[in-house]
Amino acid sequence: MIRPASLIVLACLALTACGGGEQSASGAGDPYAGLDAEIRTWRADLEATNPQCAIKVAGKGCEAFEVTCKGARDLTAADQAKGVTGKIIAAMTFRSTSAQEGGGEPGSAFAEFSRAKGAWTRAEAKGVNLTTCAAF
Repeated sequence: MIRPASLIVLACLALTACGGGEQSASGAGDPYAGLDAEIRTWRADLEATNPQCAIKVAGKGCEAFEVTCKGARDLTAADQAKGVTGKIIAAMTFRSTSAQEGGGEPGSAFAEFSRAKGAWTRAEAKGVNLTTCAAF
């Protein structure tokens, strides 16, 4: 009979063999490595620059930030010529904290992230469906 602790060890070994080990943890080979950090930067930029977040209450202008979708975009020949290896569209929702601005007023933002030479860049994007990230 196999003990539960043995099953856990076997499961961990199997995951490591399938690429769930050190390589994935370091981001090597992960086409989306570093994207989460870039999305956190985007969130901070929205808090600092979005007009809806301008009036601060207890140091916050907006709250309840949520990435509602992320969707891969096809690379064009021009993208590939620039060394772009990945493109993602993302939608984020949030709401204002200011009672003066109607408190709890919902807002949304859209960004396209491109990865080239291992680094992500961000550009504003046209609105997309908040659930599927499909273009309107």
